Amino acid sequence: MTTLFGISAAPGIAIGKAFLYQEDIDIPRYSIPEEQCWEEMKRFLEAVKQVAAEMRSMEENCQNTIQAAIFAAHLLMVEDPDFHYKVKVRLESKFENIEWIVYEVVRELSHKLLESPSVYLRERAADLADVSRRIIKSLLGLKRFSLADLQEDIILVTRNLLPSEVLAMNKDRVKALVMDTGSRTSHTAILLRSFAIPAVLGLSSATQKISNDSRIIVDGEAGEIILDPDEETEKRYTEQFIEPEAAFEILSAIKDFPAETTDGRLVTIKANIGIPEEAEELNRYGADGIGLFRSEFLFLQSGRNSEDEQFSAYSRVIKAMNDKPVTIRTVDLGGDKIQQIIKMDNEKNPLLGWRAIRSSLALPDQFKTQLRAMLRASVHGNVQIMFPMVSGIEELEQALVLLEEAKTECRKKGQEFREDIKTGIMIEIPSAAMTADILAEKSDFFSIGTNDLIQYTLAVDRENEKVSHLAQGVHPAVLRLIKLTIDAAHANGITAAMCGEIAADPVAAALFLGLGLDEFSMVPASIPQVKHIIRNISFKSCESLADTVLTSDSHYQIQNLIRDWHKEHIPGFCLVSEIIK
Repeated sequence: MTTLFGISAAPGIAIGKAFLYQEDIDIPRYSIPEEQCWEEMKRFLEAVKQVAAEMRSMEENCQNTIQAAIFAAHLLMVEDPDFHYKVKVRLESKFENIEWIVYEVVRELSHKLLESPSVYLRERAADLADVSRRIIKSLLGLKRFSLADLQEDIILVTRNLLPSEVLAMNKDRVKALVMDTGSRTSHTAILLRSFAIPAVLGLSSATQKISNDSRIIVDGEAGEIILDPDEETEKRYTEQFIEPEAAFEILSAIKDFPAETTDGRLVTIKANIGIPEEAEELNRYGADGIGLFRSEFLFLQSGRNSEDEQFSAYSRVIKAMNDKPVTIRTVDLGGDKIQQIIKMDNEKNPLLGWRAIRSSLALPDQFKTQLRAMLRASVHGNVQIMFPMVSGIEELEQALVLLEEAKTECRKKGQEFREDIKTGIMIEIPSAAMTADILAEKSDFFSIGTNDLIQYTLAVDRENEKVSHLAQGVHPAVLRLIKLTIDAAHANGITAAMCGEIAADPVAAALFLGLGLDEFSMVPASIPQVKHIIRNISFKSCESLADTVLTSDSHYQIQNLIRDWHKEHIPGFCLVSEIIK
């Protein structure tokens, strides 16, 4: 029995037979006479036309979903004039067959993307590979084995699975995915989570260590793969195993119940979403509203960020929530992504650079366009505006001045909006947490963005596998900043929410509740389980846990305290794997 460790990309447990999927294309390389260049370029353009038509068809079939957004992004790559120009220039200088020319151009572009300090740009290399593989296969007239034709249940093991392959595969037969490459924020990982398929990525050499048809266990929560498990281990995991739909059916029974502790403490549980279509699915999870609506998707697609386009997107989400609260975050494009909108030089440290509220304040006209769209959409329901990455009172004051200017501009145009619209900030920088008492005086609410707060407090790049294990959400320093923020909010009569990934951790829910958190916001699928936990604990016992934790010395000690507390206070530990017992 051997255990491999990777990145937890999609939660869940699967036990079954490995299916190795390795499909390399044998690309021919040969010289051509100069006069044949036009014919080769013509073949290329015909292949592009065919692939573009396929992608448009797939985008239409997946209309108004995150899958459609991915195909739209791929389509932009296929039809990119700059890409076509690079192919043409290389063809006319090298005089080689077009398949090899495309391969070389894409390899060069991918190499540049993979060298980027930006996680976002590195992950786009996989999308570029997807697009180029389609073009080359069209040029070669190749047909490949389709994962859509799977006839038995398997655990898919591959070096790299492209987003289009995820969409095409028989998702009823693929019980889990194991992949050498990839990260939690890649398009492939996003799709796997949306399809509730457990996945562990970034294993480096899984395809070399796992044999076809071998029996393996995939623990998507822990990011572990167990090869050839012994009888005792398999029995233990089998007892924990539960199909995603079965888990949902069990937990959905409480979706319309309040998240209220046994001693009457009422907690709000909202959802994080990234595209409007997700709002229309929230009712099945029992969300109390939207605690974080990321607006970046509008700015990453050409022609989608006009005021009217934004107004339409925001209005759609607000209407779908039927007057439940919707918190829209102003655009948080890091130094890596903002380049798609504004021409600028690469930044050495984009996460510490020109991003979020910093770039918004530096581009007031663009910022006010977004604010006007939000204000106009507010007439359709209960809306709050949230500013990201505020580091101090000066930035908040500047943002509020621009908001007032946006309101004045709406009034001049006769555009209605809710005058009582609330504004808040994300606490995700230590300086904001340390001055939360000052910021609370001009905020209607706080939302703690733990993803960034953890990495900025502990100086850890969570995407760097060499140090990512140090990004501990229950580190004493992080917890003290969270407590400081919550207390400052309450002292000023405003609410404190949390919207980072750890807010969805059912094991940590009791601790954060005990620290005084008013609201949790998380990926929709996690809502029923966290609600279940809250409904089975008392607030008084959570406060006692928090008091003990705040006097602890290390995250190891805190983790043990939390586990012991759960065993004592929640029969059967009360996680999904235990609910069905």
